[in-house]
Amino acid sequence: MNDARILVVDDDADIRTLVRTLLERAGATVYEAGDGRSGLREFHSHRPDLVVLDVQMPELDGWSVLERIRDLSDAPVLMLTAMGQEMDRVRGLQGGADDYVVKPFGRQELLARVEALLRRASLAPREVEPDTYADGYLTIDFGQRLVTVGEREVQLTPLEFKLLSCFVRNPRQVLSRDQLLDLVWGDPFGVGTDQVKLYVGYLRRKLDPDSPDSVPIETVRGFGYRYVPA
Repeated sequence: MNDARILVVDDDADIRTLVRTLLERAGATVYEAGDGRSGLREFHSHRPDLVVLDVQMPELDGWSVLERIRDLSDAPVLMLTAMGQEMDRVRGLQGGADDYVVKPFGRQELLARVEALLRRASLAPREVEPDTYADGYLTIDFGQRLVTVGEREVQLTPLEFKLLSCFVRNPRQVLSRDQLLDLVWGDPFGVGTDQVKLYVGYLRRKLDPDSPDSVPIETVRGFGYRYVPA
């Protein structure tokens, strides 16, 4: 965690102090914000390597902050919140969060999750991608992260874009759920194979809201998925 720049956004000053102390002891440089709007300003100013983000904040809540961060960056976001219902966790992950910690949290657990996210980000492949991909079904501009199906532009979250990119880079190859967890998620804490099924469903509905079953991402029963170019 040495030299990592981390932004902590939480309206609870005691939580911010606790998290800052833990992270600084681990060697990180920490920036703080007490509300969502200030958090976005700090994000623009410092471009942190990771964001620890509370959900329940006045004026601009964590969901809105996460959405705006994802418009700008793939920096890992760890949601830190008192809400522990399954649908809240799903909403955070669907919105582009990388992990989710429920208050009250264990100090060592928080550090372990932060370290895992930073490690995963540092190990992300750096190979040069082709500028574009096209087949008879879709077109991808990797530089602009622009996906079109026919004449329609498809808005994807960074995680959905990574999943689609993984499929088109491995056409007709069956990818197991475990392989997809490794290639797309890096298998962080708390993510299981059900998450793959969930995101494949999101991706199919984004690519074709009217007929998601017609999307050329095939389910290989008992194993995984494959993309079959048109």
